[in-house]
Amino acid sequence: MPEDIRVGERQFNVGGTVLDRPFQIRRLGHFGLDVHDVDAGIAFYTRMFGLKIADPIDFGARMPAEEQGKHGTGIGYFMRHGTDHHSFVLFPRRVRRVLLKHLAPHMTVNQITWQVGSLREVVEGSTWLKGGGVRVARAGRDNPGSNWHAYPVDPEGHTNEIYYGIEQIGWDGLSKPKGMHRRDYHDSPTLPHRSEFAEVEEGLAANIAVADGYRFKEPLDEKYDVGGILLGRPFKVTKIGPIRLFVEDVAAVTAFYRDTMGLRFTDEVVWNGHRCTFLRANTEHHSLALYPVALRQELGLSAHTSLFSCGFQVGDYTQLRDAVTFLQEQGVTVRKLPPELFPGIDFSAFAIDPDGHAIQLYHHMEQIGWDGRPMPADLRRKVDNANWPQTLPMQSDSFNGEVYLGPWN
Repeated sequence: MPEDIRVGERQFNVGGTVLDRPFQIRRLGHFGLDVHDVDAGIAFYTRMFGLKIADPIDFGARMPAEEQGKHGTGIGYFMRHGTDHHSFVLFPRRVRRVLLKHLAPHMTVNQITWQVGSLREVVEGSTWLKGGGVRVARAGRDNPGSNWHAYPVDPEGHTNEIYYGIEQIGWDGLSKPKGMHRRDYHDSPTLPHRSEFAEVEEGLAANIAVADGYRFKEPLDEKYDVGGILLGRPFKVTKIGPIRLFVEDVAAVTAFYRDTMGLRFTDEVVWNGHRCTFLRANTEHHSLALYPVALRQELGLSAHTSLFSCGFQVGDYTQLRDAVTFLQEQGVTVRKLPPELFPGIDFSAFAIDPDGHAIQLYHHMEQIGWDGRPMPADLRRKVDNANWPQTLPMQSDSFNGEVYLGPWN
């Protein structure tokens, strides 16, 4: 580790700010699930939520020849809601169980991915994590997506990723062509590394057909007026997260994400005797929430996964109401769960995917200010899940937080 990054025995210079670790998570970047029926999952997330496929990936080709074709499709998919190459991924559960025999039966979360600010943070962070006894499953750079990464594993086996840089998909909707996937890295690179621009210039000089990338076509008729734009559904997903996990040891897992990963502890609630904790990456009230696994049965959520839910934020409260109606009309199971379990979020509903995973739809996340304190519970909106109002009064942090800047479609 370079001397200029270490400013003390246990402190590090991260872009001129002294931190307790050599990286700082800026936001939840993407999230992934292993599913039993990939085709049903893809239809669900593209048609019901408007996610766009950025690229497929063939896990089946990685299997021994004698195993290929025995475990269903090996194709997984990278999907996006904005310009990042992927914000949500679905991979084939049965094939990945053959490739990764260490995965626990309930582990359907394949990645919880956190964006940091530089390649140096990924490289030095990987070294620091390993030195602290954290298992880093792998490091380097993969395609599709082109993001540099390291994969630390939490105490209960959830694979996290810290990453820098991700391919951006622009106005033409095309991902990088496979010809641009000229090199994968299976370990951390030597620093400094050449720029993305230089890599693309090399590809162009080699006459790679840049228009050969994957492009997704909207599957539904665009008939809904969403803020003046016609879309195939009456809402737009504008952000992924927060992630909610069921864990055996809330205290130990909370300590990992706070002390090792550097998320900030925001809040905790005790509901029916269960202690639940909430941590944040940026100014949002929480980007990760941890719940005791005993709560899963009480809520009637699927026992096949440690995932409580993945959040999809939509553009506004009207879109949230319309999303619930649309999903129910499409035959999707939509549930409303006790709002006390989601401090920082007021109105929300949970759509159940074909594999039994819960997706939390919401419109607003409480923002934490300069003093680092959440809003007192008695000042938060009171939610009656049986009676959602038509409109809501303005709050001090309405429409605040990470802003979706791209076009709706």
